[in-house]
Amino acid sequence: MHPIRELAAVLYPLPEPGSVTPDDCFDDAYEQTEDLRKQYADNLEAAALGTDGEPMILALEQARAQKEEADRRIRRILAYAREFYPPRRYPLRELGEASGYTPSGVNAAYGEQEIQLVQSQIHRDPRRPARGEDPS
Repeated sequence: MHPIRELAAVLYPLPEPGSVTPDDCFDDAYEQTEDLRKQYADNLEAAALGTDGEPMILALEQARAQKEEADRRIRRILAYAREFYPPRRYPLRELGEASGYTPSGVNAAYGEQEIQLVQSQIHRDPRRPARGEDPS
């Protein structure tokens, strides 16, 4: 197998029999995974040819970028949950467990930038004054 195709196989493992529910969807899941592998391999090969980059390094850079984007998404969700979500505020423990942060790290995970971004996207103010603002 070609190294780029092998890398696609590593990143998109085929489902095992019995791992898909309901069982009659197994063939579809298998086919979908094969399509994802082909699409990933084709895209990685095109990126490598277009940039003269090493496919393994490009794959790692892409994975790192996805990880960084996931972290940004988590910070925005935390800002929304803590600052905007009505009517209940989620406990820090629950948010921490769900996001991978410690309870004390939840409030430190997001800042004014994330609050402002959420505010601009949902077109309403936070339920409480933004950090550092005088509530009066």
